[in-house]
Amino acid sequence: MPTIKKILPGLVLAMGVLLSGPVLADRTPTPEERSSIETVLRNEGFVRWGHIELDDEGDLWGVYDAFAPDGRKYALKLHPDTLAIIQSEPDDD
Repeated sequence: MPTIKKILPGLVLAMGVLLSGPVLADRTPTPEERSSIETVLRNEGFVRWGHIELDDEGDLWGVYDAFAPDGRKYALKLHPDTLAIIQSEPDDD
């Protein structure tokens, strides 16, 4: 029968793997990043938007519930460095 000395290292390793998940989570922009992103959105004609986050790989900024002047809602993807809108999809939920 396994003893605690044999089980404990496996449990510690498992906890390390499970707890490493939040490190890879999406992140919200800093105040400076948010200000820059919002400037781009306003310049592109968007009048309001919801959640903004950088994906877990740092590849793209996601802007959700971005409303155009005509009231249509979009999900946007922005380049992480230039903040150029590289993808705009209608969000009709």
